[in-house]
Amino acid sequence: MPVTDPGGVVPSGVQHEIYSGDQVAVATEVGATLRSYTVGGWGVLDGFGIDEMCSGGRGQVLAPWPNRLRDGNFVFEGVACQAPIDEIGAANAIHGLVRWSRWTLASRAQNRVRLEQIVYPQPAYRWCLALSLTYSLSWEGLSVEVEATNRSGSPAPFGVGFHPYLSCGAASIDTAVLTIPARYTLTTDERQIPIGTSPVEGTLMDFRSGAPIGGEVGPVHLDTCFTDLERGPDGLAAVSITDAGTGRGVEVWADGRFSCFMVYTGDTLAEVDRRRRGVAVEPMTCWPNALQSGRGIVRLDPGGVFRARWGIRPRAPRSEE
Repeated sequence: MPVTDPGGVVPSGVQHEIYSGDQVAVATEVGATLRSYTVGGWGVLDGFGIDEMCSGGRGQVLAPWPNRLRDGNFVFEGVACQAPIDEIGAANAIHGLVRWSRWTLASRAQNRVRLEQIVYPQPAYRWCLALSLTYSLSWEGLSVEVEATNRSGSPAPFGVGFHPYLSCGAASIDTAVLTIPARYTLTTDERQIPIGTSPVEGTLMDFRSGAPIGGEVGPVHLDTCFTDLERGPDGLAAVSITDAGTGRGVEVWADGRFSCFMVYTGDTLAEVDRRRRGVAVEPMTCWPNALQSGRGIVRLDPGGVFRARWGIRPRAPRSEE
């Protein structure tokens, strides 16, 4: 059964727990957020506690756009929208409209939960979207399915992203090796709005074969979008971190609907003690500022449905293999 705090209000609402073997995942009523995911007691994610409000975007769903929207405004096929500015210093709207709102339970089994929400027309986004999110556990790990249906009478723009922080179980990510199968990064202006692309070949941003993000050279600081992804025969692209000492690792995979990964090493988190404890690996279907640039935005016709899948695969330390 869903878990709530009998002692008072839980900041993230009803807690929906699912199980499979020694895996436990918790999705919350507020934002359909992935609050925690553990395997045999190992915290695969650097999430947040049941008595805490989500910080740093941990585990949140980013829709109907991920990342930043310059000045919070855009025009889509003649329809003008203005979202509230919630990244004040940079004058951007960030991470969409659903991460602090209530999602309702549609169905639940021991290893699966489906949450739903309707985004109604508003000044920030003048279309009606029906969203559903399904978290499932299996022997492979955690998988996430997202579905968006345009219930409006006119075409709607859509993008989505997710914001988990991966953890190898160490106190710091500085013992980790990071692998990112991307040929390019996005170059940005001072507001972190994309202005172009840059090849990773021959640079410190080339993580295709794996590279440490701490150590003698000094920590690598990332708040960077990686694109032009290399994919396996199954069409999936995967970003991973692995602890250099234990071999414990975790990867985020995403299907072909996701065009890029935002990777953030947490160096600027407001909570100083949370910095560099996990790596945010954020699969996104579109670029930052895509509602203005159009880069990766899906055009949903009336009644049109968008579906995508991503997930998390933990890897046991060498001593347990």
